[in-house]
Amino acid sequence: MDYYSSPSGSHHRTAVSTEAAVLKALLLVQSDALDSKLQGACEIRRLTKTSQRCRRQLSESIPHLVSMLHPLHYPDSHLEAALLALLNLAVKDEKNKIKIVEAGALGPIVGFLQSESLILQENATASLLTLSASTVNKPLISAAGAIPLLVEILRCGSPQAKADAVMALSNLSTLPSNLSIILDSNPVPPIVSLLKTCKKSSKTAEKCCSLIESLVGFDEGRIALTSEEGGVLAVVEVLENGSLQSRDHAVGALLTMCESDRCKYREPILGEGVIPGLLELTVQGTPKSQSKAKTLLRLLRDSPYPRSELQPDTIENIVCNIIYQIDGKDDQSSKAKKMLAEMVQVSMEQSLRHLQRRALVCTPTDMPMNNSCTSEVSSK
Repeated sequence: MDYYSSPSGSHHRTAVSTEAAVLKALLLVQSDALDSKLQGACEIRRLTKTSQRCRRQLSESIPHLVSMLHPLHYPDSHLEAALLALLNLAVKDEKNKIKIVEAGALGPIVGFLQSESLILQENATASLLTLSASTVNKPLISAAGAIPLLVEILRCGSPQAKADAVMALSNLSTLPSNLSIILDSNPVPPIVSLLKTCKKSSKTAEKCCSLIESLVGFDEGRIALTSEEGGVLAVVEVLENGSLQSRDHAVGALLTMCESDRCKYREPILGEGVIPGLLELTVQGTPKSQSKAKTLLRLLRDSPYPRSELQPDTIENIVCNIIYQIDGKDDQSSKAKKMLAEMVQVSMEQSLRHLQRRALVCTPTDMPMNNSCTSEVSSK
């Protein structure tokens, strides 16, 4: 055997084998036999799990898979297999996302959000997350009545379904007309609840804060966040410990609130110990976050009293001095950043009372054990 021709031959055999598997899967899913349809859906799911090429080749299976999403005609095993196959077909494929919706998949998928089967709930939520990444699909998903049901999943779904639901809602919120529908569903309490329990550096926390940033652009959203116990605090904690993107959304949400009504929201924000995180963000954040943090610090710094009446060691004066120097000449920037690092520690010490109160609040008896929703289970 020619040694150098072996890899090429192996690649050719693999390609031929894949082509044969694609044709077989298409024939199976088009069959009238239930067992063949199930086998075909499972095979399509397997082939499209990692292969973009197979997603393209198997796009013609979409109408046949969508036809399997009817509970009256197919058992749960078939519904699940078809849903997962469609989910894989939609991943990283804009054309397939649109084609799935055009084939009539939204009605059944939205219906599965209310299914007694937690598996179907999870898979339907994951499917809507993927489909909502398409700008074309966003108004159609909303029109299908998905938004209130996704908010309900946030309240009562499994941990995985909740994470997917908040990401789907975040995707849908980028369409302005969807924001009022989201607000009407009272989403802030379950979003805050999820934000409190998830890891602050996670993608889930990022999407929670992204959604909150959009919602606090409305008076109803601001009132809902400040009315929810620990709502502002949850955002402040992301500001301190989140990813760069999460922190940008968190500071954006707080800035939007303060700019909308400084007198109303200044104290609730200051009361949650926001200063240390903001000081750190003015140096360590992205350029966008730094700008937002500086603006918010100025709004929090300002006082209705003359500056002369302020004590020289107040946080307000400290922040004023730091921000002035950071915004000054380049040769002062290095010194200002060193001062900032020292002041973060000072501000942390001044916030000790708040941190102690926070520790007392977070006792085991206050953990979310008495959730009225009984359907929550561990993620699969």
